[in-house]
Amino acid sequence: MNIALAENIRAFRKQRSLTQEQLAEVLGVTVGAVYKWEAKLSVPDLDLIVEMADFFETSVDVLLGYEMKDNRRAETLRRLKEYRHNKDCAGILEAEKALKKYPNCFEIVYSSAIMYLMFGLEQGDKTKLRRALELLEHSRLLLAQNNDPKISELTIYGNMAEAYIALNENDQAVELLKRHNSGGIYNDLIGLTLAASCNRPDEAVPFLSEALLSSVASIIRTVIGYVNVFFERKDYDSAQAILLWAIDILSGLKDAGKSSFFDKVSAVLYVGLAYAQIKTGSRDAAYRSLCRARETAKEFDSAPSYDVNAVRFVSHGDLTSAHDTLGATAMEGVQNSINLIKDDSLSELWKEVCQNEE
Repeated sequence: MNIALAENIRAFRKQRSLTQEQLAEVLGVTVGAVYKWEAKLSVPDLDLIVEMADFFETSVDVLLGYEMKDNRRAETLRRLKEYRHNKDCAGILEAEKALKKYPNCFEIVYSSAIMYLMFGLEQGDKTKLRRALELLEHSRLLLAQNNDPKISELTIYGNMAEAYIALNENDQAVELLKRHNSGGIYNDLIGLTLAASCNRPDEAVPFLSEALLSSVASIIRTVIGYVNVFFERKDYDSAQAILLWAIDILSGLKDAGKSSFFDKVSAVLYVGLAYAQIKTGSRDAAYRSLCRARETAKEFDSAPSYDVNAVRFVSHGDLTSAHDTLGATAMEGVQNSINLIKDDSLSELWKEVCQNEE
């Protein structure tokens, strides 16, 4: 039996944003006692364990960190997921039965919350949305039990914001998201809500600008990852398709007459495209792609700009300049990419392009 009382006292205390002194005051003990519990130097009396479990709104078993192997609970969770997957409203009744049996089990509470949220959103049912909010808040207090890395406190706050927006409580949703917008994770949702539901477009623009830049950066990383996968699998058709898609996206973000750091990225993507075209026997197309790579790189290097406000649709004076690891210049980035691919045909074709352009 694995007991994790010390770790759980600390985790539950921090979830409530309490200091050791504040928890000691609630329980009527010294701060030294709380320190010793969390440091595993002593164990609280049983009556204090029960009192803490009640205060933290959890069970004694959960506070102790003792989990019974409950096949019935696992089966209940499986059924709840199946109801959600099938969008079967009978799952609401199943959820309430499960909540009576396991009122302080994170998995049950959170799964039930998501079911209420899903049906509340789809049906426009305010009662279900209110119940979802209640269960989401309860699941947040039980988060110390969670073992799913895909679910965090930020996930729960995002779920709660969805419910508030559906209830037309947009200001509350925005304030919740702003308070917990760690790393700009909610920039898109904040911007969307401010613009579409709160009639505050000027306030929305900085959030949308940051969200756009972050999303494009994520797309670029994802595309490069996929390209490496496709190259390894020798799936050069898929590599060409995703590279052309990415180049098209970056082209659409170019403000006419302005140099953008996305031009530097595009130049490098053209190199990958040329390699894939060589591998599929399209040497002429590869030559044209390398010409585009050189042309785009030279254009960027003639007036390099890393100002994010040069990107189309972006308008936010407080944003910092972009940076990359491609090379000091766009031409250096192109050459680095060719060297990294290590393909003789690509290198020879690049030399031919450079000689013909000079």
